[in-house]
Amino acid sequence: MEMKDMMAPPPVKLPADPAAAKDPLANETALAHPDSPLVWAVRAERELQNAASDEEKLTAYALARTGYHRGLDRLRGNGWKGWGPVPFDHEPNQGVLRAIAALALAARAIGEEAEYDRCRALLSDSDPASVAELLDA
Repeated sequence: MEMKDMMAPPPVKLPADPAAAKDPLANETALAHPDSPLVWAVRAERELQNAASDEEKLTAYALARTGYHRGLDRLRGNGWKGWGPVPFDHEPNQGVLRAIAALALAARAIGEEAEYDRCRALLSDSDPASVAELLDA
């Protein structure tokens, strides 16, 4: 039997991200929805896939860092107090969790292991299954 923490906040279930219905790689989408963590996460993921130079790794890091902060803004704007579950299986939460994962991976790519560890811990605290899905895949 699983024990539940009676003091834990309820899981955060974000509203739909308006950018999710559009192409997150399109400049028009980014310009129309600069507050979307999904837009920045997808762009960071693409940059990381293709990053061969230090400059490209730094660009991926900057995109991921933007997505991370937009994700925290979105979480806080929807009642998150800095801790508690953010289920990955709730699709609107995925942009935020992907942005956190992208920052972890970009941080590792530039040798920032402490930040990788912090982001990995945040993902694990939010939804332990997201670590396997986003970092260990």
